[in-house]
Amino acid sequence: MSKKNTNGNRKNIISAVVETPSGSRNKYAWDKKQKAFRLKKVLPSGMTFPYNFGFVPETEAEDGDPLDVLVLMDAPAFPGCVVECVLLGAIEAEQKNGNGKLERNDRLIAADVHDSTFSNIGSIEQLPPALIEEIKAFFVNYNRVEGRKFKVLGVCESDRAIKLLKKARR
Repeated sequence: MSKKNTNGNRKNIISAVVETPSGSRNKYAWDKKQKAFRLKKVLPSGMTFPYNFGFVPETEAEDGDPLDVLVLMDAPAFPGCVVECVLLGAIEAEQKNGNGKLERNDRLIAADVHDSTFSNIGSIEQLPPALIEEIKAFFVNYNRVEGRKFKVLGVCESDRAIKLLKKARR
């Protein structure tokens, strides 16, 4: 988790498994029982994932699923693609589960180490504030469409994101 990339100027390299490619209306999810990706839902017309969305393997978040990660890169990947990325930070959030109980559902934010646009980003603070607002709005609206309230608690740097990741490691 905490190592330098091949350029020697980054730490906090993680592997992310893409479930849903950027630009997709289809939301895919890993099905542990069938060991395959399953179409979970189709987003409304005009709503797509802004970047590749997936999970960090061998983690478990409070909601029982692997820890979510949004991978910033210029092009869509494909379900099952493992992407080496630098952990930039996280959007800390909570949402109501099916029983109406509030639970944490944080979203890690990472950048593909091979991507020409995002490879020089080493911190969430280096991203344009408007981009962070758009990402937060996507998650709020995505959950609203599903009938869930998603409350953003804040945006944190990589040090805090690493703590969230370590807590979720099995």
